[in-house]
Amino acid sequence: MISKKGYRAYNLYFSLMQKSWILTALINFLIAALLGLLLRYQFVNTLDINFRYVTHAHSHVAMLGWIYLMLYAFLTYYFVPEKKLIYTRLFWITQFAVIGMMLSFPFQGYAAISISFSTLHIFCSYYFVKLLWKDLRTKELSERLLLKASLLFMLLSTIGVWCLGPAVATLGSQSAFYNIAIQFFLHFQFNGWFLFAVLAVLFKFFHLSGVKTNPKDFKLFFKLLVIATILTVALPISWYISHSVFLWINASGILLQLIAAIIFIKLMKSQWTFFWSKMSGLAKLMIGFAFICLILKTGMQSTSLLPEIAALSAQIRNFVIGFIHLLMLGVISGFLLAYLFESPLVNLKCTWLKYGTGSFLLGFITTEILLFIQGGMFYFGSGMISNYYLALFVFSGFLVLGILFIALSVLRTNHPGSKTIVEEPD
Repeated sequence: MISKKGYRAYNLYFSLMQKSWILTALINFLIAALLGLLLRYQFVNTLDINFRYVTHAHSHVAMLGWIYLMLYAFLTYYFVPEKKLIYTRLFWITQFAVIGMMLSFPFQGYAAISISFSTLHIFCSYYFVKLLWKDLRTKELSERLLLKASLLFMLLSTIGVWCLGPAVATLGSQSAFYNIAIQFFLHFQFNGWFLFAVLAVLFKFFHLSGVKTNPKDFKLFFKLLVIATILTVALPISWYISHSVFLWINASGILLQLIAAIIFIKLMKSQWTFFWSKMSGLAKLMIGFAFICLILKTGMQSTSLLPEIAALSAQIRNFVIGFIHLLMLGVISGFLLAYLFESPLVNLKCTWLKYGTGSFLLGFITTEILLFIQGGMFYFGSGMISNYYLALFVFSGFLVLGILFIALSVLRTNHPGSKTIVEEPD
């Protein structure tokens, strides 16, 4: 066991190291946003690019370069009291895999090089699970259960990836087997690994501010949410295998999710005011924004209780993209940015940070409105919004600017300090 003096010194080192991690993740986020902007521009003025290949690069960098690495940084910082150099080494190996995907996917799609880097990332994630499971230290049951569930969902999601090869070899890349494997991976990444991980950090914030949660209510919430997450994978399966049983399974999952949401509100309600008073203004803005998006996401999922809506959810691309962005940019990224704004890695008085946050929110809200209104017009056969693709491209530019300004604000914050919010060893 290292001394308290040595521990504090290493925490200073780790805090500075974490700044480079956060900057790396934000740069990945910026690159993913630029690739998304390129895809939007393709509908304004055709470019000589392979749209599908660039889409693969955009999605992989956003998921594995931005969200995965931000969660890596936060989970390590909040839940591993004794910092180890292996986490630093593993971070940069994982980032190397992201760079490989970033450079290979736009030019070859799923091929030998990109698959090799994707496989490397998966093995890095397996090692991260092993390390974090072993080194995890928290006295709170809620944090421990949510974090371990998120890691298990990460492992579960990769079953979908390993099924892609056999699916292509046996039935082809257009088969139901292939598409279900992709949806299985995405579902348990988005709704399992990512969502449970940000909730684990949220409960950490609650407990650090002095809020106590009712163990009995939490256990019920946790069990219902886990079961609901597993059952709702039936919806994307129903898009490729037409059978009413999948709609009934999804409906059961949706109902359990709604009950879990009610219990979650009960858990938060009693001491929310106290928790809220401890947060900075920008963090309040982002966490409030993330909660609004979470409510919208839950509400939209609930509409799949109607069979017609369940079938429609995969047919209109605007709705699909809008929902994915609501979850990834609204819920997950919203929480991650709120946690960043509560860390010593940013200066809340920095003008770049304020402009960046405003630009990010403007870009997100306007593009979501455009996507869902146009999707509704497609459904009702009402034609196109005037200059729709140009407007979508222009407002997407605000997302890029927002991420750039936030990254610059982190870069301009000097010496984040040795603040640590985990218990020191005896």
